[in-house]
Amino acid sequence: MTLLKEQTCRIMIVDRSEVARSIISHILQKEMHNAYIVTCGSAEEALEYLHREKFDLITTSLLLPGLDGLDLCHDIRKSEKQHLTPVIVVSSDADRRLLREGFSAGVTDYFNKSLGYKRLVEFIKDVSQRHSGLVGRVLYVEDSLSTAQGTQTLMEKHGLYITHVTSAEEALTLLKNTRNNPDNARENEGFDIVFVDFFLEGQMTGGDLLYAIRTQLHCSRQEMPVLVITIEDNRDCQAEIFHAGANDFITKPVIEEVLIARVKSLLLIKHQYNVLKRYSRDIYKLETTDSLTGTHNKKFLLEEGKTFIAQNPNVCMMMVDIDDFEKINEVQGHIMGDHVLHLLGHFFANFFPEQAIVARFVGKKFTILLSDCTLDKGKALAENLRQKTMELKPEGLDITISIGLTSSEGSTKPNLASLISDADSALHTAHEQGNNQTCLYVSHK
Repeated sequence: MTLLKEQTCRIMIVDRSEVARSIISHILQKEMHNAYIVTCGSAEEALEYLHREKFDLITTSLLLPGLDGLDLCHDIRKSEKQHLTPVIVVSSDADRRLLREGFSAGVTDYFNKSLGYKRLVEFIKDVSQRHSGLVGRVLYVEDSLSTAQGTQTLMEKHGLYITHVTSAEEALTLLKNTRNNPDNARENEGFDIVFVDFFLEGQMTGGDLLYAIRTQLHCSRQEMPVLVITIEDNRDCQAEIFHAGANDFITKPVIEEVLIARVKSLLLIKHQYNVLKRYSRDIYKLETTDSLTGTHNKKFLLEEGKTFIAQNPNVCMMMVDIDDFEKINEVQGHIMGDHVLHLLGHFFANFFPEQAIVARFVGKKFTILLSDCTLDKGKALAENLRQKTMELKPEGLDITISIGLTSSEGSTKPNLASLISDADSALHTAHEQGNNQTCLYVSHK
């Protein structure tokens, strides 16, 4: 009787630090008993292994002696043996430039090095599981039911989730609904790729659907990869398919190995797009969040405030200042002062509705933009905030605030600059009148 061995996961770790390679390898061996692990200190050493052996997952530091991590990824994507292998770049500095270059290099995902080795191993395990088989949602458009049945069964055998429709019109409706439905806006909803017969019967052909995806829905080849199937195998037809916006094509009759290889390649493109989108969101959040208070920062207010005002005809703006804050820094020290700012920032952010913009404007000043808010409603909110702040007593300290309040009421064309100026002017009046109060400024521009 022959015992079947547990399937081995082949992982390559590329890092210039021998200590890092040793630690990661040790933790991986404990966490993944079926892992076969190779460690390399340079991209050149890794490429020598990759010419001889096939790996299921590769992690690489961004900074390496000689070729760097992105150069290594470029070479991996050129390899017939490894071109679909997931590659994780481990870096503590995944900025926008790196994300753009990494995307074009074929990076599968990024890991923030500062999170530590144990988190890295957990991340490797997760990526390994996700890529151990084909995982993806395919919108399959084919009007021949006999062809569709066989091809759908073939794809489902490889773990793909298939939604089959027989017309381009129906497919376009599904894509529009998925795109417009907020519940399907997450990365794990909707469709990953479209697989369409180029010569569909009906008013819309597969080519028309492809054109609509690119021009009506404005989906790039990365956001919505499209694989076309056709009976034609000539250069003119191929050119037409690519001009229409296809990522790739196959010809009938379908060869299983060819179809699955094409689908897997497009799923990789889609996954890279999702990773880039996710990291871009994360980076923007970091860029527009005040690190001390957790509120938005001035950059966010100036960039998003204009759109906020344009979309909400009735807005109120508060300019909130912490009274006598300098005394806290002088008597209690700057560390205590920072802690008070941190507590008040979180308090302000949680006090107002989620759709409000709460931002640290400068120093001890905060701005709050409120939608659908009259001046009377804004005044009631400001007075409630002032009272609740006095009751808060962060670190046992008596804290009061002064508030300058203005509204877009009476203004035909309200703008962010004028609201900031008017709210600041009202705040100045509140300080002149003795602090711990709300003063109003009504703009009629």
